[in-house]
Amino acid sequence: MSAQPWAVLTALALLALSGCNGSSGGSTTTTPAPDNGNRALEKAFPLHTSVFGVSIRATSNTDKAKVLHAANVMAQYLDNDENGLADNQAVVDELVKKQATLIMVPTEADLETVGAGLGHRGALQDLYGSEVHPQGSTPGQFDATLEEVLHLITHEGYASVYPQIFGEMAESQIADAMDQARGGRFESIPASYPVGAWYTYDDDSCDYSCMVTEYTYWALTSLLGGQSHSGRLEEIQHEWSLNTPQKVKLGDPAVYTLLTNGEYGLATVLPDGHYDYQTFTLSGD
Repeated sequence: MSAQPWAVLTALALLALSGCNGSSGGSTTTTPAPDNGNRALEKAFPLHTSVFGVSIRATSNTDKAKVLHAANVMAQYLDNDENGLADNQAVVDELVKKQATLIMVPTEADLETVGAGLGHRGALQDLYGSEVHPQGSTPGQFDATLEEVLHLITHEGYASVYPQIFGEMAESQIADAMDQARGGRFESIPASYPVGAWYTYDDDSCDYSCMVTEYTYWALTSLLGGQSHSGRLEEIQHEWSLNTPQKVKLGDPAVYTLLTNGEYGLATVLPDGHYDYQTFTLSGD
């Protein structure tokens, strides 16, 4: 997976990021962003498009093809059957209400430079162009778009709309499944995981909420076949060992049952960056 981006933005005094972001435990504000904060964000990230009203913003030096790739991946997560209608409108509405925004820069260093002084108070998730691979994941080059876009959707959308199911706190259904996968309930990273644990996240900057976000990502993308390409298990097994749909079904039946429940409109097909219903364009170029 990519490096923890939230630490960079927290240092720059951006209030909230989705996923495992900062020491605040992924908490965000749902109040509207101040106008001056929005203007600062628009100035720093002038390239813009939106997917069902969810914003994607990028710096002017970000590869435009990669920004559009992110838009297509987001669209496929939110409209997995590609019929032009969101599969879960309540989740989309929550993302829009929170001003959830994917922000893109070429590299982590660029984010540190451009983010200084921003006062935006919406829900942000960053994605580096250097970790975007529109042609698909290959050994040593995982397309992190699949991860960071999903973080934004689950952390800011699903966790809020279904707090008892996808809430990123102890005793939600997804958290209970995660506790089984880790061999116990750990509020922080343990010195070592119990033998038999299959989710062994080891970044000590990640709090419990963050751990749930990452667990959801690992489980869902594995179910969709996104972690099964040649060499991938060797790259991730220190953190996650159920990298194929069959392994998840047999090894983690709790999360399998939850994530395959059609009631929630989660993806059943892995996004490939080719959204058939709409062609996205960028403004601010």
